[in-house]
Amino acid sequence: MATAQWNGKIIASSDDTVVVEGNHYFPLDSVDPAVLTTTEHTSFCPWKGTANYYSLQVNGAENANAAWYYAEPKEAAAQIKGRVAFWKGVEITP
Repeated sequence: MATAQWNGKIIASSDDTVVVEGNHYFPLDSVDPAVLTTTEHTSFCPWKGTANYYSLQVNGAENANAAWYYAEPKEAAAQIKGRVAFWKGVEITP
């Protein structure tokens, strides 16, 4: 079971992650919705498409744009639709 932890709290847990470019993409329903805040930040990957971001709110602290997802990934990345990945100090345990 893979977990994502930040600021002393497990924020996601799943035995169904997809690893792309070394990042574990968790199913959205495996992430605690209380920790996610939608942001306006985006980035672009030539083969995956446009990424949208969430900030994390855990134990009174914020980690801005620490989670990302592809709402409409390109065909080559279809396997990550409906999934979220983390960075910026979020500890992933495979």
